[in-house]
Amino acid sequence: MDELAPPRLSVLPANKSALEAGLDLGFAKLLERIEPQFPELMNPQETPVEFLPYLAADRGVSEWSPAAPDAEKRLTVALAWPTKRQAGTRAALENAVKGLQLVPEVTAWYEQTPPGPPYSFTVRAFSQLPYSEEIDARLDRRIADAQSERDTLSVSVGLSAFGTHYIGGATFCGELATIYPIVIDGVSASGVAYRGAGHYAVETTTIYPQVP
Repeated sequence: MDELAPPRLSVLPANKSALEAGLDLGFAKLLERIEPQFPELMNPQETPVEFLPYLAADRGVSEWSPAAPDAEKRLTVALAWPTKRQAGTRAALENAVKGLQLVPEVTAWYEQTPPGPPYSFTVRAFSQLPYSEEIDARLDRRIADAQSERDTLSVSVGLSAFGTHYIGGATFCGELATIYPIVIDGVSASGVAYRGAGHYAVETTTIYPQVP
């Protein structure tokens, strides 16, 4: 054994038998072969993708899709315990929506104008990704697990798109003025003539975005 290696920890008592000590050592060697090791293995953001279904089962995830994107799977596992601990609250409803990579907006009955029936909520889920009937059914199941038994929910979905908009405008204007000297028959004048011309123009253009 390497003298520089830290002592191996064990939960067995000092009066352990030789068989118990052997089993403890053997299982410890098996655990050391797991990659990654604890605690990274139990971290939804760091654990291998292949281990996510087992981690989801360990945390009691009831709604699970093997075909879902890896980012959604990791988010679902990460929000599993907070959702269960806060079941029946606004935070649990929001987590149920976030787990499907949607943006939640929860409004309680007393926040509505006029106020709605007691214990009623409206839940809006905004999606920036492709949406389907399958995702809609999964959303209903997740919200049902997170809501309180007395709550009445109205669920709607909003599709949104984000991007960069460029608005530009250009104006070119000009004016040409020619000034000729005055000529009057029968009148002559002499002296130094000074000629000058000036033109000052101001134009303001306001461009408003198009409103559908």
